[in-house]
Amino acid sequence: MNIPYFQVDAFTRVPFKGNPAGICLLENMPDDTLLTAIAAENNLSETAFLLPEGAGYRLRWFSPLLEIPLCGHATLASAHMLWENGLAPEGAPISFYTLSGTLTAYQENGWIVLDFPARGHEPVTLPDALQPLFKDVVQVTYSFDRYIVELPSGEAVAAFVPDAAILRAYRCIITGKADADSPYDFISRYFAGPIGVDEDPVTGSAHCSLAPYWAERLHKNEFLAWQASKRGGELKVTLKGDRVLLKGEAVTVMNGQFSI
Repeated sequence: MNIPYFQVDAFTRVPFKGNPAGICLLENMPDDTLLTAIAAENNLSETAFLLPEGAGYRLRWFSPLLEIPLCGHATLASAHMLWENGLAPEGAPISFYTLSGTLTAYQENGWIVLDFPARGHEPVTLPDALQPLFKDVVQVTYSFDRYIVELPSGEAVAAFVPDAAILRAYRCIITGKADADSPYDFISRYFAGPIGVDEDPVTGSAHCSLAPYWAERLHKNEFLAWQASKRGGELKVTLKGDRVLLKGEAVTVMNGQFSI
């Protein structure tokens, strides 16, 4: 079995920045054991598996450990790859059929736009195990399957030193309002140890939670966001009712095939 493979850096226009996603273009859907093995072999935060279906594509995402229900950067990377290789008409939207319903990608002024579900949040108490990591906390909420921990500033987010041993048991977004002289509205980082990702470079699904969170805090619905991982990545984010529009760029850095 030969499976075409692509690697795309998402939420960046510069190679080796943003978040790398693997993409496998399938002719049929293998069993989950093989999909997980391929994702583990890639050892990226997510590998996307694309299978033509109807007017769009069946899309599944796997971390090195398991299938996940929603992934922004690998969806953006998949759309970029399909348009770049003529597998989807340039300028036409692409429908992806996923565990999170039908997701749409389209092009707008050189950016790729993803139409994703918004995720609400509610105030909670920070777990005892996490409290030693965070000395100054503005607010803690819980959204879907992860904590949102707001720190006093974007600078504090960028300077945060994670303890992988503690964070391995929690999915945790840390975020802070950007400084007044920054072009960004808010800064974030995302730690996802339970799915085998100590720190995700740039996370679309996290911004499905951060958009409603910062809409309440900043009283606006459109944001320019920066994820302050070592690789770093930029997103334009719009909260539109119960949907979040994520805008990003992408660049292909590798193509080849799996021979199994």
